Amino acid sequence: MAKKDKKQKSSSPVIAVNKKARHDYFIEETYEAGLALEGWEVKSLRAGKVNIRDAWVKILNNEAWLIGALITPLTTASTHTHHDPTRTRKLLLHRREIDRLMGKVDQQGYTLVPLQLYWKRGKVKLSFGLAKGKKLHDKRATLKERDWQRQKQRLLKTVR
Repeated sequence: MAKKDKKQKSSSPVIAVNKKARHDYFIEETYEAGLALEGWEVKSLRAGKVNIRDAWVKILNNEAWLIGALITPLTTASTHTHHDPTRTRKLLLHRREIDRLMGKVDQQGYTLVPLQLYWKRGKVKLSFGLAKGKKLHDKRATLKERDWQRQKQRLLKTVR
């Protein structure tokens, strides 16, 4: 009999992506942080039951927090503890990074937006960006530029 592989590696380390963030904001810098999670949350992340579309990062009392991220508990999760799917989760950053972010967020119009949740060496990491909000005309210009790039590729393809 052939042995079965007990460990199955996932094909992609990406857990969740916030596609709307790049549409609504100009991302100026990106940062990476670890997340302090409970056991049931890690199991839910492995199952892909997470939504970071409405989440944001806030700095309170010299600590960074992920607020509004929805991690749905599995139906097989323990009933002995209360599972709060939208609890605030602490981000693990160095003091210098937090101080730098505090200085930049205090500037007019900047915010911290989660971009992607992924696995890195068995740990859950959050990629978030220092962002400035787009106005409606900026969004239209972005769409117009994307359409032009698509048309240009089509034209180049037909010329060859």
